[in-house]
Amino acid sequence: MSTPRSLPFNPAHWPFFYGWMVLGLGTFGMLMSIPGQTVGVSVFTDLLIRSLHVSRTALSLAYLIGTVSSALLLSFAGRTYDRFGARPVAAVAAFGLAAILLVLSFSDRIASALGTALPFIGTAAAGFIVMAPSFFFLRFFGQGVLTLCSSNMVMKWFESRRGFANAILGISTSFGFSYAPRVFEAMIAHGGWQHAWRIMAVVVGAFAVVILLMYRDSPEAHGLLPDGGSVRRGRGAHPETAVAHQATLKEARSTYSFWIFALTLLLAALLTTASTFNIVSLFAGAGMSRDAAVSIFFPASIVAVALQFIGSWASDYIRLKFLLMIQILGIIVMSAAIIVLRPGASFVLLIVGQGMIQGMFGIIQSITWPRFFGRAHLGAIAGFVSALAVAGSAVGPYLFSLAKSSTGSYAPAALVCLVGGVLLFGGSFAANRPVQEPDTEPS
Repeated sequence: MSTPRSLPFNPAHWPFFYGWMVLGLGTFGMLMSIPGQTVGVSVFTDLLIRSLHVSRTALSLAYLIGTVSSALLLSFAGRTYDRFGARPVAAVAAFGLAAILLVLSFSDRIASALGTALPFIGTAAAGFIVMAPSFFFLRFFGQGVLTLCSSNMVMKWFESRRGFANAILGISTSFGFSYAPRVFEAMIAHGGWQHAWRIMAVVVGAFAVVILLMYRDSPEAHGLLPDGGSVRRGRGAHPETAVAHQATLKEARSTYSFWIFALTLLLAALLTTASTFNIVSLFAGAGMSRDAAVSIFFPASIVAVALQFIGSWASDYIRLKFLLMIQILGIIVMSAAIIVLRPGASFVLLIVGQGMIQGMFGIIQSITWPRFFGRAHLGAIAGFVSALAVAGSAVGPYLFSLAKSSTGSYAPAALVCLVGGVLLFGGSFAANRPVQEPDTEPS
């Protein structure tokens, strides 16, 4: 007998373990979030500055306000995910993302109409007033809720094979994220930036229907077990991968390791978002072209994919703090490269550093919380950490834009990230899994 959670079909009757379908669907869900990610917004940044007649600092401030505001609601979104499951929450997020993309395609007209109706506020202020709430919805639905639901849904369907599943998810999304700017550039070249956002709105809206039909929150809701119910922890697997104590968000936040991992994700999001958001301007300051700026995403993704594949496989056998150290080293390398950016060695280091950060980001963000704290309150814990990361991604562009407008260089902001990376690297040595069940912990 079908339950509402099983409609329109029961995954238990699927010809193979439905977790593999969930993996594919979650991957597409992550890809559908790209218009709300900084890598998706960055292609439109300079076009919006010109079309809305706003300064780079003003647009970055609108991005900051919209993103921080969205981050404040992500903990609530995580708790909503825990209560209602991935399917309804992700569907609402996808429909919301499609709607705001459609609105954004008319943002220049809306700003112009607002400026005409209220001439005393000025053209630049009108553009700012339109973009701040637009960025809120774009970031909340895209980078926030749709990403959280899609990733955590996959992690719930796998336990012993969580590292392998995350490798597949990470490789697919890394290539998708890196190639997206080229696709968006081609769409813009073909019909303009407004046309590009309208096409995205249609695609994301269509995927919302797929979510309603095929997303499923957990195997237990359909009488199934993670990994298909037949997989056991493999020989040589590290004891840290044993089933964790089902910790609440309050319990998680009381541990040292939680904050080292969470703050690393925050700093990684801050740095990569800041550089991506200002990528054209950053490269122009180093005497390089817009094409050179956009071109870094693909080679960085090659580094990211290689590291994520190896790291995801290794995560089933080693402590996660070793993978965290790689991400922090990426932060240090990327920050140093931005400080001295020029054609040549620093250009290569920028690519390598970004690849190291991106390669480890998906592993740390997805695998850490169910391993350290269990799956019962995964939405609340992951939602809180996502809020921190999103807040970092909001502060980053404004911090870097402020440094540029004040000093003529992005180097001071990159130096702050470099110092933060060094401090976190020192703190990472003690960032072991919190001891919740002593009998399952490694000696």
